[in-house]
Amino acid sequence: MAETKSKAKAGTSESVGVGASAQSHEDGAERHVYRSHSCGELRVGDVGRSARLSGWVHRVRDHGGLLFFDLRDHYGLTQCVADPDSPAFKRAENVRAEWVVRVDGEVKQRSDETTNPNLATGMVEVFIRDLEVLSSSAELPLPVFGEPDYPEETRLKYRFLDLRRDTLHGNIMKRSEIVASIRRRMTKAGFFEFQTPILTASSPEGARDFLVPSRLHPGKFYALPQAPQQFKQLVMMAGFDRYFQIAPCFRDEDARADRSPGEFYQLDIEMSFVTQDDVFNAVEPVLRGLFEEFGDGKSVTKRFPRIPFDEAMQKYGSDKPDLRNPIEMQDVSEHFRGSGFKIFAGLLEKDERNRVWAIPAPKGGSRAFCDRMNSWAQGEGQPGLGYIFFKDRQGSGPVAKNIGEERTSALRAQLGLDDGDAVFFVAGDPKRFVDFAGSARQKVGNDLGLIAEDRYEFCWIVDFPMFEWDEEEKKVEFSHNPFSMPQGGLDALETMDPLEIKAFQYDIVCNGVELSSGAIRNHKPEIMEKAFAIAGYERAVLEEKFGGMLRALQFGAPPHGGIAPGIDRIVMLLCGTENIREVTMFPMNQQAEDLLMGAPGEVGAKQLRELHIRLNLPKTQEG
Repeated sequence: MAETKSKAKAGTSESVGVGASAQSHEDGAERHVYRSHSCGELRVGDVGRSARLSGWVHRVRDHGGLLFFDLRDHYGLTQCVADPDSPAFKRAENVRAEWVVRVDGEVKQRSDETTNPNLATGMVEVFIRDLEVLSSSAELPLPVFGEPDYPEETRLKYRFLDLRRDTLHGNIMKRSEIVASIRRRMTKAGFFEFQTPILTASSPEGARDFLVPSRLHPGKFYALPQAPQQFKQLVMMAGFDRYFQIAPCFRDEDARADRSPGEFYQLDIEMSFVTQDDVFNAVEPVLRGLFEEFGDGKSVTKRFPRIPFDEAMQKYGSDKPDLRNPIEMQDVSEHFRGSGFKIFAGLLEKDERNRVWAIPAPKGGSRAFCDRMNSWAQGEGQPGLGYIFFKDRQGSGPVAKNIGEERTSALRAQLGLDDGDAVFFVAGDPKRFVDFAGSARQKVGNDLGLIAEDRYEFCWIVDFPMFEWDEEEKKVEFSHNPFSMPQGGLDALETMDPLEIKAFQYDIVCNGVELSSGAIRNHKPEIMEKAFAIAGYERAVLEEKFGGMLRALQFGAPPHGGIAPGIDRIVMLLCGTENIREVTMFPMNQQAEDLLMGAPGEVGAKQLRELHIRLNLPKTQEG
């Protein structure tokens, strides 16, 4: 394995029964059937000793009479050498990549010109006296040595081979270390780890459930939990005060780069007798410390800023802003109202909801860059991007020409732009263009090299709307967690326009990745009943779907709140990869298929009869 892995694992071999006896006894190689040392353990201090190693043949090299191969195990690599005088030479000539072998030999120091500074074992090698083939390997469907780009289907079907590759193996080990660190930090902070059920009731909220038919109760189904949401609240109502769990969550939804289909893991947290500030103060040190520990020296936000949802959407065009990008959008509608730029002026006059937003582009002040951005916008299905770029203290481009020098200068002053800078414009109803504006902001930042790659920038997004309007269903629905406490409590629910009500709901975001959602919970039954009534749930449905929660609230519930940072996304950020499959041991593909184990698969007629299930499959096109 690479040097980093060898360094990280060299000190752990004793914990698996490797190395301790060999270091105490010269005949240690005879004391274990397979190994006296791991393949990442031998050093110059072991020169002259006998060693027994077992592992995979990583790479074979024939240097005209001398045969070299690197032997690899979980802990690292050791170079092994056989010369024609070795009784094992003939057997060594036959070994191939990924054969599993046991080697006995003498540890020797490499000459100065042959040392490998990239390996922890790079100062020594083992001269082979004996070799046993423990198992051979068929021809590999993908290489283990190096990091070639292979089709995802092949990588997932042969995931056990893919996991032998150095980068992926390192990612999975880093994940293990991160989870262990989280547990230590949470326990030190006074939290207690509890496990909640995997088989539970179906919930009408959120994504689709994975359903599990009940053999003992024909026609009824369990559901795998989308999250332990209700259970962790019930833990608080049972009086346990501070809970955490590395919780598996199951959602039948389409795959995304930052979420595996089917299942994922989260750091589930809940606390009693807390305000929103208390949750923030408990979670920030855990995440800050974790990213400082595993962030390879990148700076980490010292105090996470709190950004209201509405402000985040206006400044960044997203409720998960990448704050490494310094660009902040601004409303510049007044500079265009009644101006000679008729397109924007007409939009502002047509509907009071319409606005013009500016996207500053520091150092983007060239016609070539502005034209590239305009072409990109058209490729995104937009009519284009209006722009102004500045040189010689003047604004250039069609927009500047149409609004005139005075308005252009006022725009420049508001946005703090200088010669060599540019600004782009989006116009219309912000609810319709905000996602595009956010994408344009991020593209400008990326293309101009403005993203600070040397840091982890965290923030809290707060004050989410409690409800939103579902245009398809023509009704009000929950916009976030339905169990959240509305700001203003019952009075707000009874007196305010539902779409104006804010909730004590919050997200934590790092480098443009949403790590978690959380909330202060509603702990009063009358507030829960009213909130669900606004979202269209009748009392009978509330009792049927959330009866356990409703009953618990009626018997003395403490004020409580929590959050659930995603483990997979944390590891993805800390490993510097943009795909969750690179930090998940056995992921599914984009179609939610496990190509290694063949899931989902068909089951036999007997199993279906036991579950009282009859299939009603969709007709194929051929049928």
